[in-house]
Amino acid sequence: MLYAELKRGFLFMEFCPTCGCRLEPRKNDGSFILCCTKCNFTKQPADRKTEARTGAVLQPKAKPFMTIISEEDQKIKTMQTIKMKCDKCENNEVFVWQVQTRGGDEASTQFMRCTKCGHTFREYT
Repeated sequence: MLYAELKRGFLFMEFCPTCGCRLEPRKNDGSFILCCTKCNFTKQPADRKTEARTGAVLQPKAKPFMTIISEEDQKIKTMQTIKMKCDKCENNEVFVWQVQTRGGDEASTQFMRCTKCGHTFREYT
């Protein structure tokens, strides 16, 4: 149960002045009092209209994202290279990087891109 009172559009919680724990609402003779679960401090709510509220926690929806690399940035050769033959143009040097495309307990996928023709291929390691 979560206690909150609405004042001027803001949501407030109250805390115990003795131990600092959050005060929770409890029913007492048909009305609510605020009670500390740790030290049993009790207090009357500041507003008699205050009610106990419960609700579901809303999870934000993940927004898809895409990284766009400009042509100028693509010309920068900062990626690691290895000696491997490209199937498309027979070049012997490729850029290499790894991405975790499957479960965390499985091996990562190694991607290669030819330094000459730009052909991209992958290898499951």
